[in-house]
Amino acid sequence: MKEAEGSTIRNRELAPAGGQKIAWVREHMPVLAALQRELGHKQPFSGYRVGICLHLEAKTAYLAQTLSELGAQVAITGSNPLSTQDDVAAALARSGVMVHSWYGATPGEYEEFISRIAEFRPHLIIDDGGDLVSLMHEEADSLDYVVGGAEETTTGLLRLRAMAEAEKLQFPMMAVNDALSKYLFDNRYGTGQSVWDGILRTTNLVIAGKQVVVAGYGWCGKGVALRARGLGARVLVTEVDPIAANEALMDGCDVATMDEAARTGDIFVTTTGCRDVIAQRHYEVMKDGAILANAGHFNVEIDVEGLADMSEEVNEARANVAEYRLPGGRRVYLLGEGRLVNLACADGHPAEIMDLSFGLQVLALKYLVDNPALAPGVHPVSRDIDREVSAIRLRALGISIDQLTEDQRGYLQSWQM
Repeated sequence: MKEAEGSTIRNRELAPAGGQKIAWVREHMPVLAALQRELGHKQPFSGYRVGICLHLEAKTAYLAQTLSELGAQVAITGSNPLSTQDDVAAALARSGVMVHSWYGATPGEYEEFISRIAEFRPHLIIDDGGDLVSLMHEEADSLDYVVGGAEETTTGLLRLRAMAEAEKLQFPMMAVNDALSKYLFDNRYGTGQSVWDGILRTTNLVIAGKQVVVAGYGWCGKGVALRARGLGARVLVTEVDPIAANEALMDGCDVATMDEAARTGDIFVTTTGCRDVIAQRHYEVMKDGAILANAGHFNVEIDVEGLADMSEEVNEARANVAEYRLPGGRRVYLLGEGRLVNLACADGHPAEIMDLSFGLQVLALKYLVDNPALAPGVHPVSRDIDREVSAIRLRALGISIDQLTEDQRGYLQSWQM
């Protein structure tokens, strides 16, 4: 396939290595493969431009290629300056998808790349964190050419719902993150595994016996805590929600405030979606050698600027590990600049997990095409689509499940015994 013209990538010579990565995940993403087989002859996205802002690594590249195979013109950028893999970007551009992204983009470059996707004037959007949708609303008076989009993350949905509440959102957005086949697997098992993959790769330290502090006990926090316990850590959870705090207790975790946890933690992982979860007052009492990692979408959960201000010296301890030396000689280590540790320091969620999430994305966009009169706002993914994605995966694995009989359906729908 001819390389897409006008792509902005770091090094085209890296394409063979990126192609190898994409080929590997293609073998482990049966949902996307099934959707290509089932929908390919229908070309549901023929004539549509799709703009994507997602973490640009191999699984995302396969999603972009799938949409292209289903008829779309596709342009893509990375949703985090440290999550783009340059070899994958090169391979994707070579396959005919327009790419504007590279690893380590400056803030200005990052915004410029997103602007390029906006200039593509996409009819359909896939966003991760809301940056693309937000910028399009800021830069254009009218977005009447947009059919709609789909949002991948909790953070992005918070922003979208705030826009909708303020009556600023000009087109429909599907809440893919809220689908069961997304958050029950992606947020819990995907984040749980990939966060520890990033921490282990970056530090090469043992987890067993350490005190791990998980800030936030939503589905991502649950996954991080679950895998930490599996690695032998003692887990302490900090929360602002009393229901989530009780759930953490009953799952076998200790619960405390961050002020208390800061004194005892060996490894801290933030998963809240909020800002300044770990702040200067916490650094003042942390033990020597404490490790800080963030699993939230934006790099605001750990106050990196405050840590730098109170440090006497900042050094690179090893790749993706910054050592902040505090007064008195204590050292605090920050992984991946406080950005998403599973992507800044590893390869993100496993392919099988993202297969479910990206299957939802494809079917959510198809739903928008099939329902062009959908009102602006945030819309749920239907339970039928949700179940269909999980059913496709089970079929691919050769697993059968029971089906309700007509009598059973009637019983469940009746109020009489």
